[in-house]
Amino acid sequence: MTIAPTSRSAPAARQPSRGSDLNADAVVVGAGPAGSSAAYHLATLGLDVLLVEKGELGRDKVCGDGLTPSAVRELASMAVDTTGWQRNVGLRVIGGGHRLTFPWPEQASFPSYGMARPRAQLDADLAAHAQRAGARLLTGVTVTGPVLTPSGRVVGVDAKPTARVEAPGIEAPSRLSAPLVIDAGGVSARLATAVGRAKNERRPLGVAVRAYFRSPRGDDEWMESQLELWDGKPGESDLLPGYGWIWPVGDGIVNVGLGSVSSRAATTRIDYRGAFARWIANCPAQWGFTQDNQTGRLASAALPMAFNRKPHYADGLMLLGDAGGMVSPFNGEGIAQALMSGRLAAQAAAQAAVRSTRAGREQALAQYPAALSAEMGGYYTLGRLFVALIEHPEVMRICTRYGLPRRRLMRLVTKLLSDGWERRGGDAVDHFIQLLTRMVPAA
Repeated sequence: MTIAPTSRSAPAARQPSRGSDLNADAVVVGAGPAGSSAAYHLATLGLDVLLVEKGELGRDKVCGDGLTPSAVRELASMAVDTTGWQRNVGLRVIGGGHRLTFPWPEQASFPSYGMARPRAQLDADLAAHAQRAGARLLTGVTVTGPVLTPSGRVVGVDAKPTARVEAPGIEAPSRLSAPLVIDAGGVSARLATAVGRAKNERRPLGVAVRAYFRSPRGDDEWMESQLELWDGKPGESDLLPGYGWIWPVGDGIVNVGLGSVSSRAATTRIDYRGAFARWIANCPAQWGFTQDNQTGRLASAALPMAFNRKPHYADGLMLLGDAGGMVSPFNGEGIAQALMSGRLAAQAAAQAAVRSTRAGREQALAQYPAALSAEMGGYYTLGRLFVALIEHPEVMRICTRYGLPRRRLMRLVTKLLSDGWERRGGDAVDHFIQLLTRMVPAA
């Protein structure tokens, strides 16, 4: 790798790249939160980076759109302008006949608020932010596979213009070359799969279904989680699988979703869309969750959890975000983890760039998976144990009915669920979580 000066000027009008323009210090595949975070941090650290996205920016993606304080912290480290973004003050939890609120606490590492931003807008904002920092953004470019040396090292990607994109970033099939390639392409992880990094079927897998509605609840300042979803009146009908969420994302729109998780990827087949339809049909009419008020499609997606694909770095290829199975098994959140993985990847890459030997570069790049493990390894092992318990309806029912009223217990649970615990220092709850994560093997 070579360190190149980084431009801080506003992004110029996009022109198709060709020839030597397709060589860089790093190629990042996927302009979601993970990829744009990596590209931003790489560029600000002085590396020349190509950020490749197969579609145009602003595509709709399945996501809860919630940004916990841990995600807000990562956005602050990127100096993202969040003026006008929807804010929330904490978490409202409903279940077992209880209704409790847990404000986000002011902490050394986390602000006392969360946010929400529709993924179509968030992705476009972050990719443009990375471009302004100096990353070279190529949209309308489909990566078809990794470029490998005879020894199996990844040294680039083959790519082609994406069909049906009006102005793709390359004019013809091309090779993008770099000593470091980053797969931030989401749950499919096509580059990782191409080099034989299969997902671990014994790790948890979540499923999410969500839709947007215009609703009077668009002014709510709380993120709401419903731990019991009823197929009719509460207590007089059957419980539906999973948990629900309702939170505003701005402009009078709420993101309404249903999530479910299994301790292993080989899950029982459930009609989640049908369950979603039955749940919202029994929500209060004044909330306005009707077909007339729905904006956009009802969509679903898999949530790869607890580091279900490894290694996160080997032979020139890094895995970030969903490609590395970084969704939290505690709450299904993936944005904060994706942003963090981009930051950690860039820090390791910057250290590798100044090493004078290949062995030194590899030592520096190996700090990326080590940093991930230190940050989330033990925490995700606890999450796997958590999922193994709550996937049993009778256990979940007991926890909801008898656990929610105990505020001290719920303070612990809220920090675990939101990944809002201090890794160093903090209060007694933080120290307890730190102890727990050290007692279990890293995921």
